[in-house]
Amino acid sequence: MTPDGATPEPRPEDLKVPPVVAGLRVGLFGGSFDPPHQGHLHVVETALERLRLDRVWMMVTPGNPLKNRAGLPPLAARIEAARALVRHPRVVVTGLEAGFGSPFSWETVRRLTACLPAVRFVWIMGADNLGAFHRWQHWRRIADAVPIAIVDRPGHTLAALSSPAARALAGRRIPEHEAASILDAPPPVWTFLHAPRSPLSSTALRRAGVR
Repeated sequence: MTPDGATPEPRPEDLKVPPVVAGLRVGLFGGSFDPPHQGHLHVVETALERLRLDRVWMMVTPGNPLKNRAGLPPLAARIEAARALVRHPRVVVTGLEAGFGSPFSWETVRRLTACLPAVRFVWIMGADNLGAFHRWQHWRRIADAVPIAIVDRPGHTLAALSSPAARALAGRRIPEHEAASILDAPPPVWTFLHAPRSPLSSTALRRAGVR
């Protein structure tokens, strides 16, 4: 809340697509980030290094369509919390999905690839999200539009790799040692990145009263 009790609004620039140049390698990492934590930072840093990215856009969503949004902090507050956590010159925290007016990832990907065809995008998510990826609205449209990189999370490795989406795309998996090449491969294509894993989760932090 602001001092007068009003809900803070995102700055107009936070709702715009970040500036880019042709050929840039950009990772798209979306989430509610309620709250952002070191596990998110771990995913970002792993993707930057292993995929040889120029940027990661940390996209703070208006709210996950598959989750209850009751009690979700305002978008502006979550954007600022993410910025306070991730202080990296190649990471941009943005609320562009709210600017698009849609909470659905397939729509975000469709619009970004249409308006920025010269940028090489890759969708980034934790292994826990791969387990539920088949439940996302039009998930195959995401897979058919951009490469996907999965970063391992504790307790989710086996479930993720045996999930409906992983099985459906099994023939398009790129070996981990060639992970950086997925940005140059035609989708659908994906890779699974093993790295030192963070046990933190937003759900656990909320249950502990941390926000």
